[in-house]
Amino acid sequence: MGDGRGTYFWHDIWVGEIPLKNKFPRLFDLSVDNECSVEKMWRVLGADEGRESLWRRRLFAWEEESVSECFVLLHNFVLQENVEDKWTWRLDPTHGYSVRGAYHFLTTTAGLGDRHQVVDIWHQQIPSKVSVFVWRLLCNRLPTKDNLTRRRIISHEDAACVAGCGKQETANHLFLGCDIFG
Repeated sequence: MGDGRGTYFWHDIWVGEIPLKNKFPRLFDLSVDNECSVEKMWRVLGADEGRESLWRRRLFAWEEESVSECFVLLHNFVLQENVEDKWTWRLDPTHGYSVRGAYHFLTTTAGLGDRHQVVDIWHQQIPSKVSVFVWRLLCNRLPTKDNLTRRRIISHEDAACVAGCGKQETANHLFLGCDIFG
């Protein structure tokens, strides 16, 4: 976390293990600006006056307790002036994203079938074409030859991998198992 300008207060995972909209769903629902940055929310929360402008209505006592709990969570957090926010890849925060690291993760852990590994493919900062592709991949809706065979668009004899390796073409084979494409 840098200056907090490039990170969404409610939507991004920037403190703790889950987004604050999931940790404090009632406050998220009552928030006037659900798309605010960490920096903007930090300015309002840090001021003694003006906090009531954050909410759509006056908060009940138990909602105020949630605000206090949220404030305690953020109490020791410090924004860094003149340092831009940057994304880190949780699987390798030191070196960042690499195709090799992603391949290793997919082949040694959950694989393509575990939809819980991709928590937020519809995130605002992910290009929509990438989100749609990942969603179709997870739902096994890509036009691979096994899917085309199942829908009777091509015959079983034509279901071999396009790379010519002789195995059946599936999404798992194309992206993880094909010796030629790998």
